[in-house]
Amino acid sequence: MNTSTIWCLLVLTLPTENATARMRFWRALKAKGCAVLRDGIYLLPHTEEREQMLRELAGAIADSGGTAHLLRAPSLDAAQEGEFRALFDRSDDHAEFIRALKDARKTVSGQSAADLTKLLRRLRKDYEAIAAIDYFPGDAATRAEAAWQDFIGLVDTVLSPGEPHSAERPIRSLSISDYQGRDWATRQHMWVDRVASAWLIRRFIDRDARFIWLTSASACPANALGFDFDGAAFTHIGERVTFEVLVASFGLDKDPALLRLGEMVHALDVGGAPVPEAIGFEAVMAGARERAADDDQLLDEMGRVLDSLYTHFMSAAKSRDAGARS
Repeated sequence: MNTSTIWCLLVLTLPTENATARMRFWRALKAKGCAVLRDGIYLLPHTEEREQMLRELAGAIADSGGTAHLLRAPSLDAAQEGEFRALFDRSDDHAEFIRALKDARKTVSGQSAADLTKLLRRLRKDYEAIAAIDYFPGDAATRAEAAWQDFIGLVDTVLSPGEPHSAERPIRSLSISDYQGRDWATRQHMWVDRVASAWLIRRFIDRDARFIWLTSASACPANALGFDFDGAAFTHIGERVTFEVLVASFGLDKDPALLRLGEMVHALDVGGAPVPEAIGFEAVMAGARERAADDDQLLDEMGRVLDSLYTHFMSAAKSRDAGARS
C-alpha cells in the first residue's frame, strides 16, 4: 500500500456560547468530507485547495471565539495509512444513492419534462456531493457511476427519444452561402441540442431556413437537411454534439460566445464540465416545452433565451479581452 499520503489535521475547539456558529462549522466540516479522528480533531488528505479551505475555516473558528490549529503530516506506516483511508470509505453513501436511483426509475414514466428535469437535477446534486468527498474511490464508486449514467440515459430517452449515436467521421468545412433558403429537418418535441441547433441555423447559417419537425427520423424528406438524428447530415461526431458540429462545419468556431454556448449544450446533452448558466437554461427549456403548442412556438420562445445568453457570453468575452489588454 502507498504510505506516502500527506494529511491535513485540523485541531479545534468550537465556541461554547454560540450554538449557531458551532452548527455552521460542523456542517462545513461534514460537507467537505472531513473524517473525525476524535472529538475536535478532523482529517483530510492533503491538497493545496483543501488546506486553504481548512485554513479559512480555522480563521473563521478563531474569529468566532474558538481555537483552531492546522497541521500537516504523513502516514507513519502502511497500517496507519489503511486506518486513515478507511475513515473515508463512502461505500454506504454510494449504495444509498444507487437505491435512490432504483426508486427514481419507477417514477420516470409519465412525468412531465419539468418534473423530470427537477428530478435529474436533484439526483445529480446528490451524486456530485458524494463524488466530491470520495477521496479514495473504489468499486462502490464505479458501481454508482455506472448506475448514474444508466439513469441519465433513461431520462434522455424520455426527454429526447431517438437521441443520435456518435458518428466517427471528419467534420467537413462548408460554405454558408451554399446553405441558404433550405429545408432543415429534426425530430419533433425538441430538447436542448435540437433547439440550440435550430436557433444556430436560423441566426448564423440560414436566416431563411424552413424547419420540418419529424415524427420519426425515417420521415425526413430527401431534399431536407437533417440534423440531430442518426443518418442526418449534421449529427453527433466524435465527442461533439450536433450544435458543436454545426459551429465547426460552418467556420463559426472563432466566436467565443458560440463556443461558450456549445459548452453549455454539450454539458446538458451528454454531460461534461459544468456551465453555471446550464441549470437555468434547462429549467426554462423544460417549462417552455410544457407551454409551447408546437415546435415552431418552442423555437421562437427559446430563440429569445438563446439570443440573450449569446449577448451575455459575448459581453463577458469582451470584458475578458479588455482586462487582458489593460
